[in-house]
Amino acid sequence: MIPIKLEIQGLYSYKEKQTIAFDQLTAAGLFGIFGAVGSGKSSILEAILLALYGSTERLSDRGEKNSMVNLQSDSLLINFEFKAGLNNSKTYIARYEAKRNSKNFEDIRPAEHTFYLKTSAGLESLMMRGEDIVGMKKEHFKQTVIIPQGKFKEFIDLKPSPRADMMKELFGLERFDLSQKTGSLLKKVLQEKTIQLTHLDILAEYTEQLLEDKEAEIKLIANQAAALEKEMQNTEMHYKKQEQLQGLHQSLQNFELEWADLKSKESAIAEKKTIYKDFLKAKTYLKPLWDQIDERNKEVEKYLVSIIDCERFKDRYAEEIADKEKREAELKEKANQRSERESKIRDLEKLKEIKGFQIQIKETESQISQIRPKLEARTASQKALESNINKLEEELDKQQIPNSNQLANLKSAVKDWDNWIENKKSIESETSQLEKSKNQINQEISIIQNQVPSEEQSLGKWLEQLKVNLKMLENEKDNLIQKIGLGGHVHLLETGKPCPLCGAVEHPEPLLAEVQNLALQKNEEQIKIAKIKLEDTFEQTQKVTELGFKLESINQQLEAKQKDFQKVATQIKNLEESLKAKSFENIESVRHFLQNTESAIQKVETQNSQLKDWRKQWQAEKTDLEAEEQKLRTMEQQLLTLHTMQDSKRSDIKDWSFCQPFIDKDAEKIQQTILKVQHDIDMTVDLLNGIQKSLLEIRNKQATNAANLEMYRNALSDTKNKIKVLQDQFETLKITYGFEDEEKLIQLFHHSLDADKVEIEIKNYEQRVHLVQSRIAEIRKAEGINQFSQEAFEELKISLSKKNEALDDIKKQFTLLDRSIKEAQEKLKEKKKILATFEIIEQRESNLRELERLFKGSGFVKYVSSIYLKELCNTANIRFNKLTKNSLSMEIDEDNTFWVVDYLNGGRRRLLKTLSGGQTFQASLCLALALAEKIKSLNQADQSFFFLDEGFGALDRNSLRVVFETLKALRHENRIVGIISHVEELQQEIEVYAKVELDAERGSQVGYSF
Repeated sequence: MIPIKLEIQGLYSYKEKQTIAFDQLTAAGLFGIFGAVGSGKSSILEAILLALYGSTERLSDRGEKNSMVNLQSDSLLINFEFKAGLNNSKTYIARYEAKRNSKNFEDIRPAEHTFYLKTSAGLESLMMRGEDIVGMKKEHFKQTVIIPQGKFKEFIDLKPSPRADMMKELFGLERFDLSQKTGSLLKKVLQEKTIQLTHLDILAEYTEQLLEDKEAEIKLIANQAAALEKEMQNTEMHYKKQEQLQGLHQSLQNFELEWADLKSKESAIAEKKTIYKDFLKAKTYLKPLWDQIDERNKEVEKYLVSIIDCERFKDRYAEEIADKEKREAELKEKANQRSERESKIRDLEKLKEIKGFQIQIKETESQISQIRPKLEARTASQKALESNINKLEEELDKQQIPNSNQLANLKSAVKDWDNWIENKKSIESETSQLEKSKNQINQEISIIQNQVPSEEQSLGKWLEQLKVNLKMLENEKDNLIQKIGLGGHVHLLETGKPCPLCGAVEHPEPLLAEVQNLALQKNEEQIKIAKIKLEDTFEQTQKVTELGFKLESINQQLEAKQKDFQKVATQIKNLEESLKAKSFENIESVRHFLQNTESAIQKVETQNSQLKDWRKQWQAEKTDLEAEEQKLRTMEQQLLTLHTMQDSKRSDIKDWSFCQPFIDKDAEKIQQTILKVQHDIDMTVDLLNGIQKSLLEIRNKQATNAANLEMYRNALSDTKNKIKVLQDQFETLKITYGFEDEEKLIQLFHHSLDADKVEIEIKNYEQRVHLVQSRIAEIRKAEGINQFSQEAFEELKISLSKKNEALDDIKKQFTLLDRSIKEAQEKLKEKKKILATFEIIEQRESNLRELERLFKGSGFVKYVSSIYLKELCNTANIRFNKLTKNSLSMEIDEDNTFWVVDYLNGGRRRLLKTLSGGQTFQASLCLALALAEKIKSLNQADQSFFFLDEGFGALDRNSLRVVFETLKALRHENRIVGIISHVEELQQEIEVYAKVELDAERGSQVGYSF
């Protein structure tokens, strides 16, 4: 999440609307928000939390929200624009608004909390929540991105289990919680196992024995079918022979019936033959001439009608031509006056144009009289502005301002001087503290060394001597214990008798138990005292060693501080010499010079701005003035052109006497007269053309009609001669073919006899007679035709049908049994496959049950979470070691508890909670930065944002400087770091910041350093 802009109004001390421009603050990489205590700095973070999650840090969601609204405001409004998503690629706007109840000041109405996605098309409303957009809950957001007051060390103070849950939610470790997936897979395997068992139960009846029985049964049925099929073939052969005879017998009966029918039609066919022959002669030889005579008679009638029509049209055309020629003569006379009438029209058009020029001349003269006075006034104003510009330019030329490089160098010198003086004071203070620490450590070492006995050369040799003394006392103790053991056998000694242990006869000084016991008690007290002394001496030795380490570290720091002091002193001296070389007595003279120069620069900038505005005004007015002058010149030229054109048109008019009546009329009436005359001229031309065209068409029709009349008269004479010739030929053919009765002959012409059909009918009859007669003779010669019996044939047919049905039944039995055998074979194959699959499923079930046992109780997730915590701890140690100067580092144990390794105390471990306030801040800072870095990597973002509102007041100056350098280094890691603090040292170090001030009237006001 990267903030862009935050608008606050009505929240806590923010009475008026204030805008925090995060886009400009975050551009620096490291920025601050500073202000006095109670000014409203931390309210900025609460506004962001309220915009994203709808709740604040200080107040609960129930009953206390009325206190967050400014007491002088009726509403609260927060608009927060930010980037989020993968690589922060999308821009969102969160809006939070709450209003007071107008009837109850203490009551706050339910807030409106909405989110929008900013796109190129505008704002798109979203139904998502803030934690869905940002990708984390509010509690985690406060621990990794924006850390409010009092929450900085919350991550450290979390108990192991909640800390592991936090890591699980932040980094999506639930993907390693495989128990549910394993249970789901196991459930699927058990379901599949049940399915396979069900299939096996269904296939239980299919066995190898069942298949063998069915194969034996099908062999028996196959033998029966072969025998019956052989018998069937013999019967079929006999049936086919009888079937052929049955067909011949039926054909013989049919042909005999047909022969009787043909004999009955013989006389009718003979009569049709006679009529058919006469019809063919009349149609072939006489009918064509008859038809030609009839056609010629029809042509004679047609020619007679055409001749009558042509004679009637001849008279009508003569009358029409006479009328048209009279009208043509009248229009020609009118058309001859066209050129004279068109000349008068042209004079009227020129007169109309002169009228238009007169109107334009009046309008142009009016415009010129209006423009000329305004133009003269603007010219005077332009000259006055030009005079002011010249005076201001002369004044600016007289002023001398140092160049920007010189001013930048002087400002840099003042800033360096202040920084070096501050560094010098800081180094002197730190050196004094180190000297005090050094003297204190030397005193402690001297006190310890004074405790060493005078006869010992050093603390180490004294420690070795104490170890030797302790060893001697322990050896003495062993001897006393042995003597006490031997003393237990003293009562066994007798004078003159050998010792049971050594065999000696004499016993001059037997051991006394009481003496040995007293000596052993004394020895044990000495050993106890020696051990205590040895432990004290060892602790003193270890303490001297640790103090030596500290002393060496302080000496190194003193040496570094001395070098830093010399370096700063040299820099200050070089700067003083440089300033004197530039004629500055001291740094205060430089400050005074910069103040004066700054005032002069501001004055010059103001004058330059005024000069720029005047020049811009002068240029704009100059452009407008030139445009107006050009417009005036254009109008004057246009006026001259109009006068010239008016004079030219006057000289072009030829008949002024004709135009005189129209001089006082307006252009519209002149135009109406022109249009009326022009229309009459055009109508005359159109009418004359129409009459001439119509006259030409009528004359063409008259000539065509005369030619047609002559042609029809000639055709009528020729047709009558042809009819006479055809009638003579017809009479001759009647005699030749024996048709004396012309009436009968005409009846034959009109007879409806279909000659082709009759001819085909006669031919078919003769062919059928011949065919039937020959087939009857042929069938009677066939073998066995006379002995054929229809009753015996029917009995044979019934016998064949029964045998065929019996064979079909056996074949059906064979087919069904064969299908059953194939099905059994397939089922047996399927059963084998299911058994193989069942074995695989049982093995998978066993494996999944083992995995279910391993993943039970989220144990694997906790293990992965501990790995993430260790990586987080290792990342944090890179900065923590630097901040603590390699004296401390952090560890995390198997229970996810934080420990600190103290290298100044022999590398021993202690709880992280035992650190001081400043050290706890350093550890919390390093862990928070490491956590933010991991989240940045998880989101695949180029930049990450980290806001801190805590802890700087608990650090000393040196630690503060180290932390600040660490935060500045984060900019090189493409991080954005924001700091909220009232510590003045931070404000001096951070160049880009927003400053919050509390105004008694206006509430919290936000200002910027830029």
